[in-house]
Amino acid sequence: MVVEVWYVAYGSNMSGARLGRYLAKCRDRRAPRESRAVVLPGAVYFATESGVWGGGRAFYDPGADGAVWARAHLLTAGQFADIAAQEMYREAGADGEWDLARVTARGRAAFGPGRYETVVCAGELDGLPLLTLTAPWAMDEVEHLAPSEAYLRTIVTGLREAGAWSAGEIAGYLATRPGAAGRWSAEAILGIAPTPSSEPG
Repeated sequence: MVVEVWYVAYGSNMSGARLGRYLAKCRDRRAPRESRAVVLPGAVYFATESGVWGGGRAFYDPGADGAVWARAHLLTAGQFADIAAQEMYREAGADGEWDLARVTARGRAAFGPGRYETVVCAGELDGLPLLTLTAPWAMDEVEHLAPSEAYLRTIVTGLREAGAWSAGEIAGYLATRPGAAGRWSAEAILGIAPTPSSEPG
């Protein structure tokens, strides 16, 4: 039975404040026991319009070439299930509904056809599974869409909080993600990035 997992966020939920909004709706509202910067194989891209942020959403394609900068939050399996339910616009249910053991055994499992309805196991950290949410399609199977300023700023905040990369490295990384490339330059991303004093602690 899966008891604890690393929830790997690569979009807005890298930000502690943003993640807190999801945890506030979980049955267990405790903060992550730990959060770490991680690098996953694959690629992040922006596609499909977000009703919350406007602009493209971040998605993860584990089969693409590249490296994904992300933040892993150590949560209970129940907390992960409740966050997944929120991302899938579902009610939180029993932990067994998500069958996380099946995900870890197979590497991925689709719980629906839409965005963030596919759970991917991207390996292990300290003997616990690295789980993230994405879409069932590959990066080249969907039209890319530039992210909004507010969304990108929240992603920058999360990457800064991870503590592994400089502001310039983060800006350069995000400026080359499909969907953002050609619309957001590294200089523009640096211009919208929060200063360290304004970032949530």
